[in-house]
Amino acid sequence: MPLGPVQILVIGFDNVELTGTIRAELDRLREADLVRVLDAVVVTKDDEGNVEKLQLSDLSTDEAEELGAMAGALIGFGFGGDEESMEAGAVLGASAGADGHVLDGDSWYVDDAIPNGSSAAVALIEHRWAIPLRETIRQAGGSLLADAWVHPTDLVAIGLLASEEAATH
Repeated sequence: MPLGPVQILVIGFDNVELTGTIRAELDRLREADLVRVLDAVVVTKDDEGNVEKLQLSDLSTDEAEELGAMAGALIGFGFGGDEESMEAGAVLGASAGADGHVLDGDSWYVDDAIPNGSSAAVALIEHRWAIPLRETIRQAGGSLLADAWVHPTDLVAIGLLASEEAATH
């Protein structure tokens, strides 16, 4: 299973009335094969503190097990630095994905972190559009040296810092 870059998003909402517009946009991106929802947990908490959770994924159970094994192997290797640790991590990761989900909906504690009358979502999004670009870069002999997401607020912060530096000189 070729895997594109994976991004984790944690999004909060000031209300529990989700209208479906975000889901519709995700569906559009999925249909265009630009992204794939590896897993998502949506939590709503009403004004009385009652919690509802919805978990969704584009992965089959086999794909979730495979992705869990891959992630577990990498974590195991990082933890132990040897093949045995990598294999143990792969087994644990595969078993975690046996329910068809990569995220454990109960382990994120989102329901404890959000106030009553609000919602939150945790999503693992695979950027499928990047797979052909990555393969083309590899075939051309290139390799990734660094990557980062640049958000508009990052650019504002850079501008503020430059302004402060200019004012002190």
